[in-house]
Amino acid sequence: MPAKTASRRILGVDPGLRLTGFGVVDASRGRLLYVASGVIRTGRGETPARLGVIARDLAHVIAEFTPDEIVVERVFVNVNPSSTLLLGQARGAAIAAAVLAGRPVHEYTAGQIKQAVVGGGRAAKSQVQAMVARLLALPGLPSADAADALAAAVCHAHATTGLGALAGGTPRVKSGRMLRMKAS
Repeated sequence: MPAKTASRRILGVDPGLRLTGFGVVDASRGRLLYVASGVIRTGRGETPARLGVIARDLAHVIAEFTPDEIVVERVFVNVNPSSTLLLGQARGAAIAAAVLAGRPVHEYTAGQIKQAVVGGGRAAKSQVQAMVARLLALPGLPSADAADALAAAVCHAHATTGLGALAGGTPRVKSGRMLRMKAS
């Protein structure tokens, strides 16, 4: 695990078949610095081609910003099984791009990310956008998908430094909530 004072670049990914958000932050000495964010638009067409766009464009983002770690939001089970399957495929394309680049991949649920950034796992997208803008001192609100990706990166930075790092690695999860581990 990285030392508390080590500088790390973290790429957060909010996967989606139509829009995949990405956000890059530097975490150093307990501070977070915004680097970049954006949205990959896959357009219309067949699913395999759209998945290829996600993998290709994320590979370009990884090559340009050279993150040390990549965080991908975990899929949740949706009411519509077809939508859940498509979202899972978009996640797979994002994870494949990260693994092919040789970067470690970490995963958090949307509820864990919202809890870490806003303080509640059921926060609205507008609340996530506002807190991300505040935490990273942005001049305006990022798009919803970019904000979700930045929030994933912020969540991981918080979970792996300070008290969140006491257990080493990714924190333990119970009932969808991150739990702080006790030091032995």
